[in-house]
Amino acid sequence: MLKERESLIDKLTGIQSSKKSYYSELKVMVEELKKKNMQLEVINEVTQSLNIEMSIDEMLSNIFEKIKAFIAIDRISLSLYENNELFLSNVYPLDSIHFPIGYQFQRENSLYWNSILTLEKVLFKLKSETPNYIEEAAYHSLGIKSILIIPLVSKKAVIGILSIGSKELNHFSEADLSFFQQLSDQIAVCIENVKLYQKVLDTKKEWEETFRSVSDMIFITDTNGTILKCNKSAINFFNSSIIGQNLQTLLELPDLAIIEENYFQEFHHKQHLFELRAYPIANKNYQIYSYIIYIIDITEKRKMEAQLIQSGKLAAIGEIAAGIAHELNNPLTAILGNSQLLLRGGSLDERTDKLLSDIYVCGKRCKNIIQNLLTFSRQDEYSFDDFSINEAVEQVLDIIGDQFKKLNITIEKHLQKNMQCVQGNIQQIGQIILNLLINAKDALEEKEIAEKVIHLESSEVMEHGRKWIVLSIRDNGSGIPHHQLQDIFNPFFTTKEPGKGTGLGLSVSLGIAEKHKGFIEIDSTYKEGSEFRLKLPAKCQ
Repeated sequence: MLKERESLIDKLTGIQSSKKSYYSELKVMVEELKKKNMQLEVINEVTQSLNIEMSIDEMLSNIFEKIKAFIAIDRISLSLYENNELFLSNVYPLDSIHFPIGYQFQRENSLYWNSILTLEKVLFKLKSETPNYIEEAAYHSLGIKSILIIPLVSKKAVIGILSIGSKELNHFSEADLSFFQQLSDQIAVCIENVKLYQKVLDTKKEWEETFRSVSDMIFITDTNGTILKCNKSAINFFNSSIIGQNLQTLLELPDLAIIEENYFQEFHHKQHLFELRAYPIANKNYQIYSYIIYIIDITEKRKMEAQLIQSGKLAAIGEIAAGIAHELNNPLTAILGNSQLLLRGGSLDERTDKLLSDIYVCGKRCKNIIQNLLTFSRQDEYSFDDFSINEAVEQVLDIIGDQFKKLNITIEKHLQKNMQCVQGNIQQIGQIILNLLINAKDALEEKEIAEKVIHLESSEVMEHGRKWIVLSIRDNGSGIPHHQLQDIFNPFFTTKEPGKGTGLGLSVSLGIAEKHKGFIEIDSTYKEGSEFRLKLPAKCQ
């Protein structure tokens, strides 16, 4: 039995030992194993912090409390190296702070900078009362006598300094130094991971904020058009949460499943004109699994474009009219002057007198038409003045009235007298009246009826405590289908045949009315006729 015990002692200790020394050696071995286990636990703690959301302060405090159980340390600190600058970021315990968090270390006379530049760990013992390094003064004030400084290296680049302080002098063993090196390597990986994780979070937050704040509508859908995600603008447009609903059904869009590349389309919805762009998202096998739908409301843009186009047209008409007026005014002056002279000469028979009177009246009318055309097409003086809506009607009828008669269209006028004025630009309001009359004419030409009539009526009405001047233009033409009524004011929308309309007239007219703080109403019955009402605020005297 004694031989077996001695053999066991040999195996355990490797030496010949007495029973007393056997238990002593065994106790030392158990302590060493216990210390190793605790070191592994600390390393494991740091490793686990890579996978959970733990702050560096929490990580340092956990490490400190565990290390303190088997190595006499009194302070642990972390300084980060970024953009060629070294600054203090974390200290534990908090009562061992000397330099404030965020303190920037200068290169001269710095233990930390020496470690960064040499990439070597330093075990520094504070003996001299006269400090040579800026860190010495801090450690002296804290009663620290030994400092272990280890550079933190990740991917061959220095990212900071780990500092371990003890109030005991020269007590770190080789095993301790080896442990601290392993610990610093794990901390370096952890810090790098935290930086990358924070960068991902920042990028995600940036993307989400951008996605949320874009003023246009953005949708992310699956291949069936089901909305998976949308931004705030989309929710505001529909005035409700639309996640899980089908975008194609909501907006009457094409089948997204057949879209295999970037797609573009314009469509009308709720009296707005939209521009849609669809971008398919594919996986690594080039299989489409989702779509990004970007929708822009271009109604105002098209209105502006329409107004610019119409203004360009009117400017061209103005130039042509000016040239025509220049060419016609001279012969008209001669015609009017000579006919007046002949009429004043007297001694004319009845037939000759009537012919000369007709020449004079027709010449005068030609001159008025040219003058009205010049006034109507003038684009450079859009000042706002007081005028009568009836006056604007008469100016337009002077230009196009005869054309309507030749088309066998009767214009019935019921213009209320002594109405209050409106404030605005008579040429622009005349443009609205002209557009509405031309639309009525086109609607009448589409319908085969014996009596084609346009009713023009002006009146004053009180609505919502305010007086309005109303001009009604009503025809017995083809009318507008009910499902198209919400779209007729959209730019480039037209119910006319190709080549017979641009879809700009009503859009431009509505823009002018709104500029005058007014609006346009419509009532229409398909195949029976339409009524447009231009409402402008009366100028109270």
